[in-house]
Amino acid sequence: MFTRRAFSISAAAAVLAGGKSARAQGTFATQNIRLVVGYPAGGGVDIVARLLTDPMKAAFGQAVLVENKPGAAAMIAAQSVARAVPDGHTLLVSAAGEVAVNQHIYKERMAYDPLKELTPVALAGIVPCVVVVAATTPVKTPAELIAYALANKGKLSFSSSGVGNPQHLAGELMNRMAGTDVLHVPYRGSAPAVTDVAVGAVTMSFSSLGAALPLIQDGRLRAVAVTSRERMPQLPDVAPLSEGAPSLAGYELLNWFGVFAPSPTPEPLQARLFDVVSNALQEKTTMEKLSIQGIVPRPMTLAELRSFVRSESDKFGRIAEAAKIRAE
Repeated sequence: MFTRRAFSISAAAAVLAGGKSARAQGTFATQNIRLVVGYPAGGGVDIVARLLTDPMKAAFGQAVLVENKPGAAAMIAAQSVARAVPDGHTLLVSAAGEVAVNQHIYKERMAYDPLKELTPVALAGIVPCVVVVAATTPVKTPAELIAYALANKGKLSFSSSGVGNPQHLAGELMNRMAGTDVLHVPYRGSAPAVTDVAVGAVTMSFSSLGAALPLIQDGRLRAVAVTSRERMPQLPDVAPLSEGAPSLAGYELLNWFGVFAPSPTPEPLQARLFDVVSNALQEKTTMEKLSIQGIVPRPMTLAELRSFVRSESDKFGRIAEAAKIRAE
């Protein structure tokens, strides 16, 4: 049967296969474009989505609407996009969790297969964790942090904004690679997780820069490491955690934000979306707003992005299995 869904896919492919003029004008869009976000308004993923609305409207000639569908670790939003018609009019703006982490943490509760039912079309950027301690803690560098953790094995703790998110996994990967034994303490959100570091309730936190920066700036927290393989431009004096010990060579654990389409969105349409979104994210004012959120550009081709998402999912899965992480 030639269904409406099949017709939409065929129509989009036919329009976009029509040559350079069709791609240049973005004539595929015949209705409003929805950017679905699995988090409340005002967070980092939501900000990325709203920064894309005007450039996408200019490129495609249709209104671009942000639709917030929070809940179930963002899986409600992701599942709705995975089930949508793959014609480019419904897209997911997501963090790493709903695409590369949750299938390892919520195995029995997943109702969609993110690697099969969602296809990446653009990377907004990587979001390294910042490792922070109270300003009174006697560590200032990654090496001092690891030495302190090893000297106080079993006595220290780290906070994150919840079980099974990249911040949690970043701490577990440190424990596994460095031989430390720092206890994870999950919080409901980043703000209380970093506030309790400042007051001494927990030793350290793996946090987003956006959550930790106000307390760093007022001198209550000290940033001692970042979890990317390179320094963050926002914190040029803070070294990567991988410099903390020889055993941490190669350490990297990131959150990241991206745009995903339902599979099987036609290849020409994926390429068009990649061009428009990537160009929008490279605008100076947009990059400045992303930087405030702790987002760091990491340019990739579409093929590199697909490989990146698969490898990140594999990495998160290995860490979750080794640490026996399962969400309640």
